[in-house]
Amino acid sequence: MPLVAAAVCPHPPLIVPELAGAAAGELDDLRAAADGALARLLAAAPEVILLVGGGPESRVFGSADSGSLRGYGLDRPVRLWKTACSGAEVLPLSLTVGAWLVGRTGTELPRLARSVADGATPAECAELGAALAGETERRAAVLVLGDGSACRGTGAPGYDDPRAEAYDDGVARALAGADAAALLGLDPVRSAELKVAGRAPWQVLAGAVRGAGGDWRGDLGYYRAPYGVSYFVANWDREQR
Repeated sequence: MPLVAAAVCPHPPLIVPELAGAAAGELDDLRAAADGALARLLAAAPEVILLVGGGPESRVFGSADSGSLRGYGLDRPVRLWKTACSGAEVLPLSLTVGAWLVGRTGTELPRLARSVADGATPAECAELGAALAGETERRAAVLVLGDGSACRGTGAPGYDDPRAEAYDDGVARALAGADAAALLGLDPVRSAELKVAGRAPWQVLAGAVRGAGGDWRGDLGYYRAPYGVSYFVANWDREQR
């Protein structure tokens, strides 16, 4: 797979304005950052977009598959790509929000999606990322979905953990520096204790970039924890020779 660019975005359901209701404005800056990251991804002129996110198992999804936000109050399917073909409502939350973000761009590019098991080891994630090279011969851009720790303060879903800020700061540095080694070094046990939803997908990204070769440049566009959960938006671009 000629990997031409990558973007990292979070997947909180409240990024969808209809779900946030009167509080939608609280995440306007996050939506703007995600929209900007997607625009930059598309500016690399890919021929296909590959979405990678965490889920209960590692699997490949069909282009007509969809996800649902019904459990969060929005009774409307979110299609990955094709709407004229039969598919199943099987996308995990990460890929459902990813499909929604890509849909906001209005692009008609084909979309592929793959989930990685939340408990996959770093080696398994790296291997999965490297294997993406064999999935298509077209120029591909990867959108990686994942949240940081959910333990930033007493109001956080995982309550307060003093280790969370240092963990998230390390992720922010790795994303800003396109540091694949640092992402692959994230500890699965510590990540699970801090309720991190992005560890495995970020490590797939690291494996994909290593497999693609070349030099990469990172740009961190957003890093905040508005509801006690850390959200990152970043772009990784190939260095031009």
